Amino acid sequence: MLKYPARFEPVEEGGFLVTFRDVPEAITQGDTIDEALFMAADALATAMDFYFEDLRPVPTPSGVEEGEELVALSESMSDKVLVFNEMLAKA
Repeated sequence: MLKYPARFEPVEEGGFLVTFRDVPEAITQGDTIDEALFMAADALATAMDFYFEDLRPVPTPSGVEEGEELVALSESMSDKVLVFNEMLAKA
């Protein structure tokens, strides 16, 4: 399963902003940390469609850095990403 590092930053108005340095297209927020984590997984999966539609390789996850948490793609989406990247590499 692919796991991408995400930064959960508190925002002044309340809640958390979530960003992924490996997948800048994935950005979301949540009122609580649990909601932000749920929304992060959804935003990450949704961002994969941008790569699929544009026929661009999906970035591989980099190592987690201080202040980041790992967010996992589902097993099926992880498999799709790996196969997609392999197909692009052979094209």
